[in-house]
Amino acid sequence: MGGIPLVIRHPALSVPTRPPGAVVRKQAKPYGTCRLAEGADIKGRRVPVVEDVVTSGGQIVLSTADLRGLGAVVHEALCVIDREQGGADALAAEGIALLSLLTAADLRAAAA
Repeated sequence: MGGIPLVIRHPALSVPTRPPGAVVRKQAKPYGTCRLAEGADIKGRRVPVVEDVVTSGGQIVLSTADLRGLGAVVHEALCVIDREQGGADALAAEGIALLSLLTAADLRAAAA
């Protein structure tokens, strides 16, 4: 859920993507629309997964499998911070490139 404000509120991500971002739940709720992905129609569309912080990449792998099951084409994940704890490798094994704004090494260097 950390990526939601990045996609929904950040013009650099939400405006050019037209249609607007979609929110992927861990599982569909049994009420309301009962959908796993809320928002834009993703079937047949190239969809990047957006996350705030990536550690192991596990949730992105799970969400990507769900998105692909709904017909989305997922090749990239975007994040603000890659903690460099295996996430990029786990995603690469699933055919997903991780693109990060900052890494743990960047933050350590800035703090030095």
